[in-house]
Amino acid sequence: MRIDKYLWSTRYFKTRNIGTVACKKGQVKINEQVVKPSREVYPMDKIVVRKNQINYKLTVLDIPNSRVGAKLVDIYRKDTTPKEAFEHNELLQYSKDYYRKKGTGRPTKKDRRDIDGYTDESE
Repeated sequence: MRIDKYLWSTRYFKTRNIGTVACKKGQVKINEQVVKPSREVYPMDKIVVRKNQINYKLTVLDIPNSRVGAKLVDIYRKDTTPKEAFEHNELLQYSKDYYRKKGTGRPTKKDRRDIDGYTDESE
C-alpha cells in the first residue's frame, strides 16, 4: 500500500491529498528517509510524520484494506510518539496567553475616532 493511502486509512490525515502534500513537503519519513507519496509501506516499517509541530512516530503492524474506524486503528499501527512532544506543544499554547489580549494596549483607529467624538460632544 502507498504511504499516502496508509496515512489516510489510519486516520493521520483527513484526506489522501493532504497526505500526498505532506509527503511532497518532506514531512513523512520511512526508516529515517524522506519518501515520495508512492512509496510502498510494509509491516515493521518505522514511520515519522510531522504534523502540527509534533513528530508522530509509529510502527506499521499490518496493512488495512481500506480506511478503518478510529477504534480499529491500533490494530494496524503502534504509536511510539514520546510524551515530551505533546508537552512541548501544550507549552506553546500556554505561552500565547502571555501576549496582550485583543483590544488592550494602544487604541485602534476606530477607538481614537470614538474618543474624539466623545470629547467633541462634551464641549
